[in-house]
Amino acid sequence: MIILKAENLKKYYDKDVNIVKALDGVDVEIKKGEFVSIVGTSGSGKSTLLHMLGGLDRATDGKVYVDDKDIFSMTDDQLTVFRRRNIGFVFQNYNLVPILNVYENIVLPIELDGNKIDKNHVDNIIKTLGLTEKINNLPNNLSGGQQQRVAIARSLATKPAIILADEPTGNLDSKTSQEVLGLLKITSEKFNQTIVMITHNEEIAQLADRTIRIEDGQIVRGDR
Repeated sequence: MIILKAENLKKYYDKDVNIVKALDGVDVEIKKGEFVSIVGTSGSGKSTLLHMLGGLDRATDGKVYVDDKDIFSMTDDQLTVFRRRNIGFVFQNYNLVPILNVYENIVLPIELDGNKIDKNHVDNIIKTLGLTEKINNLPNNLSGGQQQRVAIARSLATKPAIILADEPTGNLDSKTSQEVLGLLKITSEKFNQTIVMITHNEEIAQLADRTIRIEDGQIVRGDR
């Protein structure tokens, strides 16, 4: 089952002689439960692609479907709600709320939607990510690796259609990076969670089920 699809995706900046083609006709299909890495050099368009796939920015042309929903046909308000309910994000800067403890950060997206917390699901995530002893801690009392675990837990808590990870180990040392990536892999398998991760690190990319390479705004390879 295809859970995420981009068709002829384009993102252009400026125009005429100054035009910059950040994405230039990208087609991508991601199956449910896949762990896919998107690799490319700086300026290749990988971050732009991730932002398009997650509806954080709108395309110049083309379509993105998440769970068969055309996200660019939605209004900004509709898209904001759709993102919160269907797309989990993991950024390299963690983006945790400093005045909320670990548990409160994890369930925040659910509470923003006014939904009931699936306590068994959340507790399972917390246990899987090794956060049981930290649920009452504030973010500033956690290491970088622990904060990223909280960010991963938060992204899983809403049972999203997809998780988009933007250089999730960018601020971590090599040992902690391996631990976090191992946990991403484990959660992908345990919860049948679709994960799309961008990275410039070829070694990190190898941990995914499949690698997509992008250069100069175009896909140049879709499989390892």
